[in-house]
Amino acid sequence: MAIGYSQQLINDNKAADKQKLGVQLGRVCIKHNISVADVSAYFGVSRQTVYNWFRGTEVRSYYRDLMTRLINSYQ
Repeated sequence: MAIGYSQQLINDNKAADKQKLGVQLGRVCIKHNISVADVSAYFGVSRQTVYNWFRGTEVRSYYRDLMTRLINSYQ
């Protein structure tokens, strides 16, 4: 069972640069309650990487197209 997102992560995501792809992904995942574990499995990365993306860390170009498609599928 997924625990959900902490208020701190939600606040960090809201304060981060909304132009960054990982921040956009974070907003989609928070809104739709998609777990970090599911996202990390989907991309084949660690959960910490996903948390970093949600907070504004740069996303490697390797993941950008897939991430853009995922974000667009929820809009």
